[in-house]
Amino acid sequence: MNIICDTLIIVHFFNRLDLLGSCSHTFLVSNHVDQEITLDYPTQQHLFQSALEKLFIRKITFEYPEELELFIELMKNRRLSISECAAIAIAAFRGYFLAIDNSQATLQAGLWMAPNRILSTKDIVEEMINENLLSDADQLLLGQATDHRFKLKAPTIERFPEDNLLQEASFQWGIFPLILKSG
Repeated sequence: MNIICDTLIIVHFFNRLDLLGSCSHTFLVSNHVDQEITLDYPTQQHLFQSALEKLFIRKITFEYPEELELFIELMKNRRLSISECAAIAIAAFRGYFLAIDNSQATLQAGLWMAPNRILSTKDIVEEMINENLLSDADQLLLGQATDHRFKLKAPTIERFPEDNLLQEASFQWGIFPLILKSG
């Protein structure tokens, strides 16, 4: 499954972009993500470039005139970031899944694509748990709290049990809550 991400999704995984590469899905970004990371997160630019070089994520551009037209239309309202507009336009016309966390962007995307094709960071983390990629969640959580100044409230989890004994862990990532539920 192809999943196109906006900048914020990538930011949430800066310290563990390898997890995106290990997941069974292909994570894509537009060149607009590169621009936003360069401007807004210059000290993490090397992490993003390394992830591109290692093919953990892949950069794509507009291929169809309809994508560009929708991108321009979305940019007119000035409520969404350039990477959000690009991701929505590409996902809508290529049938990709969209990974985006901004509620305004999610609403706009819902006008152009099926809501069940719109994912959040929470959904991606749940998929990583289902794929047993998070055998040491502390590194991911600590990296988020330290490098992005996000306050996380979560129990220390050394390993997610294979029998799904993890019933619920509640974190605070940035300004939105993240609730993980097993199974």
